[in-house]
Amino acid sequence: MTERVLIDGNEAICRGALAAGCRYYFGYPITPQNEIPEFMSRELRKIGGVFVQTEDELSAINMLYGAAAAGARAMTSTSSVGISLMQETMSHMSTTETPAVVVDVARLGPGQGTIQTGQTDYLQATKAGGHGGYHVIVLAPASPQDCFDYIQLAFYLADKYRMETLVLSDFTIGRMAEPVELTPLEFRPLPEKDWALRGTAAKGGKRNIISSGHRLTFEIYGMGIPEIFSHFQAKYDNVAKAETRYITYLAEDAQLLLVAYGSSARIAEGAVNMARAEGIRVGLLRPITLWPFPKQALREQALRAGNVLVVEDSQGQLVEDVQCIVQGQVPVHLLGIWGRHDSSPSGMIHPERVLQEVKSLL
Repeated sequence: MTERVLIDGNEAICRGALAAGCRYYFGYPITPQNEIPEFMSRELRKIGGVFVQTEDELSAINMLYGAAAAGARAMTSTSSVGISLMQETMSHMSTTETPAVVVDVARLGPGQGTIQTGQTDYLQATKAGGHGGYHVIVLAPASPQDCFDYIQLAFYLADKYRMETLVLSDFTIGRMAEPVELTPLEFRPLPEKDWALRGTAAKGGKRNIISSGHRLTFEIYGMGIPEIFSHFQAKYDNVAKAETRYITYLAEDAQLLLVAYGSSARIAEGAVNMARAEGIRVGLLRPITLWPFPKQALREQALRAGNVLVVEDSQGQLVEDVQCIVQGQVPVHLLGIWGRHDSSPSGMIHPERVLQEVKSLL
């Protein structure tokens, strides 16, 4: 029988990571993700895993780099400011194609920001925050159940494509408690990690090298710079083709399409239900993968509806991608951080405010 428990999104991420076989966690406390290192510090040792509270986020990401380079399933988690500090190593890991999972339980920024809710990390997450023009897969949960499921998917995708995978949660999702079914997900078998650092004895005397400098050196890999970047681009194209994920809700006959992710998607879904109760035909498209973004699906749904409203708890970051994809063929509107009921850090965009905006556009 499947176990069903009442837990918040942060604990769901932990339980999902353990179900996926994560046995190494490195992290530094920062609100609103402190429940994750707390849980991992208590539970990992019970199953023979390793927990290290590092001195800062730079150490955490570099320890993650080391464990993942040795072939382990490993994870770190942090919040907005901490993700910024991790970017240099994340760029190195992308070059070396080291698979690992990073969790960002985002808070309102920029700078130190606040410890409360906001969606101001979208651009950093989806455009890659570090140098060099790379991509990481970005998954956006909208519930504790999503947190449990998507973190398992994140480990699978990381190993399948030898890529970093970022799970972009936020304060609201992390602290929201709901019933979660703890069913471990099954995925297709993965190839052996014959590239991992396991010592020359385990490799029959062969020495593996993982170095972002060597990765771009012709003498080591026998490829020039154009071939190396073509290799990366081909991988990104394959990921976009095979792993783009999204959900639509009552979008088939919608006169106006809402586009939202994470906690804003839950708010937008509530607004759709309220609108439908009044006979207003509104639907929702929720990207699950923020990279790769569901461009084709969004374009088709937007053109069918003829009108788009992006709901995001930021100054307008997701809306830029939506406008680019729609290419001016239908109007794209934004209900952003200015739509909160309260201008303080504890404010939120409520479904009633979204419905009010919908009515003004139809």
